[in-house]
Amino acid sequence: MTDHETLHPLRPFLKNYVWEHGRIGTRYLDCVDGQVKFDEGKKSRFAAEKYIYVPLGKDIDKATGGDTAQSAEGPAIQEAGLARFLRAAQLGTPEAAGTVAEVQRAVHDCLELGIYSAYQQDAQQAQARYAQEAMFDDEIRAAVVDDIRRMYVGMREQLALYDYTVLHGLPTPLLFGEQPFTDWRVRASPALPFVSLVLGPHSLLVGAPSGRKSRVAPVVWTAAVAMGPLKDHNRLMLERTRSWLVATTDEQLVAVQSRFAPPAPDEAAAPDAAQA
Repeated sequence: MTDHETLHPLRPFLKNYVWEHGRIGTRYLDCVDGQVKFDEGKKSRFAAEKYIYVPLGKDIDKATGGDTAQSAEGPAIQEAGLARFLRAAQLGTPEAAGTVAEVQRAVHDCLELGIYSAYQQDAQQAQARYAQEAMFDDEIRAAVVDDIRRMYVGMREQLALYDYTVLHGLPTPLLFGEQPFTDWRVRASPALPFVSLVLGPHSLLVGAPSGRKSRVAPVVWTAAVAMGPLKDHNRLMLERTRSWLVATTDEQLVAVQSRFAPPAPDEAAAPDAAQA
């Protein structure tokens, strides 16, 4: 598969944001130029940033980033089961999500992709930093793997023991950016004992500590009438979005457009004029 055919890791989630009434495509805000745009079709071509994959399992080859349990290109995902789960979450139909085991696997895959997106900024910064050193490519790769594993392996193991709830039917449409995973333990003030991942415009996966040592736990489905303690979700999503932001309506994107709009020519020239 060539580079331009490679699908974005978050594309399964982005499918829930595709508008299929009349004109088929996705409304998004280009955070680089601050323009609201429409991506025709269902392929989410606007989501094109390069990912750096770091396996977070126990057995790896640091030089190559190989993992006995996962592919070298990204986490091993069961695409059909994940797609079924995400569709059911958006529609609020838990009976259509699959068996208990299939839902548990889909939640696992969601978390793998959520964490994968979460460490991209750290991985990119680490790679840029080591590229300035007198190091070979394989040494840079190994150093990046060490850094990311040091920060994220423990978190991944911890999240594997959390209890998870699918909140569906949320009244406030959720924004979706290139980092849809939110760690409320460190992002919120005051801190909250949750993590969350956007599944669709009106569905959210929420994890909380279980106190158990077993990974086996049924996923709970709850129809939500309010965001409750997670009411700041869209604000936190905005804070860490750098590339693109997806919504179900242009109004949502226009409302936050000024945050990403580049300075007007007159504003950019003002400092030079003042110096003159």
